[in-house]
Amino acid sequence: MILCAGNIESFPYATPIGVGLTQSAIHATRLCLMNLPSELIFIGSAGSYGKYKIFDIVTSSKGCNIENGYFQGQSYTPIDNVITASENADEPLVNSSNYITASKDCAKEFLSRGIELENMEFYSILAVAREFNLPVKGIFIVTNFCYEDAHKEFLANHNEAMRRLDEYIKARI
Repeated sequence: MILCAGNIESFPYATPIGVGLTQSAIHATRLCLMNLPSELIFIGSAGSYGKYKIFDIVTSSKGCNIENGYFQGQSYTPIDNVITASENADEPLVNSSNYITASKDCAKEFLSRGIELENMEFYSILAVAREFNLPVKGIFIVTNFCYEDAHKEFLANHNEAMRRLDEYIKARI
């Protein structure tokens, strides 16, 4: 089953599940309960903490949910906030949060800890896949760097990124 966030990231062959951690978790769970797929594939945009360039297409089955305040010792979590559905060391760790990183310093913190990309929904998809014991992967295209102008850069690159991602996916399905 191919999933996407929806809204401005919709594809005719993908089921939209909503934006952010909560909507995506609810809707992906509902879909699995109604008709259990053999695999979950999430497609969408990602912000780069610095390693990947604009329009790079990256695949991963590893994600985490780390909030920016963690790096300054302003928050902690008692939950398991890293899900690894692949042993492939070359796959990047993708962070998910309901908030977009808009600081170069914070992006450097993520990168220094081996976290390379940011996508709002992916951690939820990994959690749902783990709950239903399903293979899972995400296919992302980089639309922006995580810094002060992240949203402006995302908007400027989004249409071209979606065109390229669509072309990439269609060539593989």
